[in-house]
Amino acid sequence: MFTLNDDERVITETAAAFAAKRLAPHALEWDATKHFATDVLRESAELGMAAIYCREDVGGSGLRRLDGVRIFEQLAIADPTTAAFLSIHNMCAWMIDKFGTAEQRKAWVPRLASMDVIASYCLTEPGAGSDASALSTRAVREGGDYVLDGVKQFISGAGASDVYVVMARTGGPENPGPRGISAFVVEKGSAGLSFGALEEKMGWHAQPTAQVIFDGVRVPADAMLGGADGEGTGFGIAMNGLNGGRLNIAACSLGGAQSAFDKAAAYVREREAFGKALLDEPTIRFTLADMATGLETSRMMLWRAADALDNDDPDKVALCAMAKRYVTDTCFEVADKALQLHGGYGYLREYGLEKIVRDLRVHRILEGTNEIMRVVIGRAEAARARAGA
Repeated sequence: MFTLNDDERVITETAAAFAAKRLAPHALEWDATKHFATDVLRESAELGMAAIYCREDVGGSGLRRLDGVRIFEQLAIADPTTAAFLSIHNMCAWMIDKFGTAEQRKAWVPRLASMDVIASYCLTEPGAGSDASALSTRAVREGGDYVLDGVKQFISGAGASDVYVVMARTGGPENPGPRGISAFVVEKGSAGLSFGALEEKMGWHAQPTAQVIFDGVRVPADAMLGGADGEGTGFGIAMNGLNGGRLNIAACSLGGAQSAFDKAAAYVREREAFGKALLDEPTIRFTLADMATGLETSRMMLWRAADALDNDDPDKVALCAMAKRYVTDTCFEVADKALQLHGGYGYLREYGLEKIVRDLRVHRILEGTNEIMRVVIGRAEAARARAGA
């Protein structure tokens, strides 16, 4: 797992080369102008990065989660924001490939793989964040259709994406929790579908975030993910998607932090104070040692969790939560230390450090807050203790 074979090396190097050529030179400009680079995203699709772990019979790349986290790390070294959005698109594509009917897979995955259509994930609501099963968006059956009403909050790609994977409540009062939730594929341009104003965010400036509003949006019954058998399975689909999503966002944190570390190491090598290079100061070396250790342990934990997800390990959910919690916390600290090592220069936009810090901060919140990750891990450990394991 820890020594890449030739195929794995090619995959990683391809992602790194694309990121260095097409993302890195533009990342600061995109951040400053709030430009969503869909043209560059589509270029990544030409290299197989838009449906990384979807099956090949519908145009996916057929790779593993382990390959995916390596790809997203390399992309995020150049730009965590663009890498993170691509990870969300991949999550949506995988959900349709994994849980969709044969017809849904054939209709959507090839276009998602090419990014002829771009996807967004719609779970969070104004009144249902960490408690996602309390969502109130409803989908009511009317003849051969479902009619959706409700609001989704903090949706990446809102208004720009072409298709939305939406979790909505189809169950009645007898199914008030997760069992009453189903997933739908809703196309942009559907009557009654609209979007809120763009959110003014701390980071992630190079991708749009807004509400997605459903006001009597009518979709055919076959838009339910999984077809007729998909009713009531939406919450499980959403949680399965988030297992991989948590790994991917952790990989984006790792890539961003690696970039920050590299910048800091280069800076202290060249910068002098009190008559000697900062690199020769023991306290600076201690800081670099802690940062390097954090990066290495993050990478090990991330790869371990990705391997567990690939192999359907019984502990995969807890391991994904551990990786998401540890890597996003640790890598944010690495990025913050890198900024500190730059002194006042780290606070300037042109050096790129403050952007990395701003971008990585949200990774500790989305795909399940790190507090919720502790809940997930604690629940698993409590179950293990009760079983005497």
